[in-house]
Amino acid sequence: MQKKLQNQKADGFKNLKWHFSNKFIMFMWLHVTMAESRNKTKKHPMPITKYILLAVIVFLIFSLGFFPVVFTGKMLLYFLDFDQLWHWLLLPFIIYIGFAILITSELLFSGFIMWVFKIRYEPGECDYSLRDKNAFKWIIVCSLYTPCRKIIEIFPVGGLKNVYYRLLGMKIGKNTLVGGVIKDPCVTTFGDNTTMGEYAIIYGHIHNREKGKIMIGSVRVGNNCVIGAGSIIMPGAVLQDNVVLAAGAVVVQNQVLEKGKTYAGIPAKEIKMSIKTKGDN
Repeated sequence: MQKKLQNQKADGFKNLKWHFSNKFIMFMWLHVTMAESRNKTKKHPMPITKYILLAVIVFLIFSLGFFPVVFTGKMLLYFLDFDQLWHWLLLPFIIYIGFAILITSELLFSGFIMWVFKIRYEPGECDYSLRDKNAFKWIIVCSLYTPCRKIIEIFPVGGLKNVYYRLLGMKIGKNTLVGGVIKDPCVTTFGDNTTMGEYAIIYGHIHNREKGKIMIGSVRVGNNCVIGAGSIIMPGAVLQDNVVLAAGAVVVQNQVLEKGKTYAGIPAKEIKMSIKTKGDN
């Protein structure tokens, strides 16, 4: 009887062991299957090195842009001990001058770096990923350009604005006033004697987050054009010579505005301008 009980216990232990072995095998099989499915949907690991590279590039460029104002401040402290009243009276003017030097150095230094190393992206569709070379350049330019763009939108920098845009790859003709906001300078072209009004926006890209794509298109504005305040121009648009775009109008993607015509509305459509004479009521 005792031997029979021992055999039953041994058989029970074997059954339990077999049961857990099967469960373990099933668990491992499911784990491997899920891992393989994850690898199929996520073919590549996250490009951590490019995140680090991007952060280092932005950090170094903006940090080095502070060098002129730090050097100027150090030189001023050599001559001014701020132990007299008139030294303190000069302080607001010194701060203003330092701020002007900082803006100028950040614009010129970041623009110069992008010009020297030709950090420019090309028109076309690309994946919104650091692995895509064109997208990676776009992200670098956006990281460096966006803070500077905000500065020149707020503070008047005069002719320095056109110099900065040209360093970023924008083509600007003679006697041209670039107001408003240029989102993508390196794919934007302005002809001669053209005026862009305040609050107008020119987009050179569209971000499709659902598909994970960036659509980049060049924008060309011809000679003797007038872009009204508050108007919007989308990627791929072309404004031929002598075009007048009314305030608040929207030029849709890849739209062509024909030479010598006036456009208004959403989307922009040609309008006929009537000229009244003295005899008209």
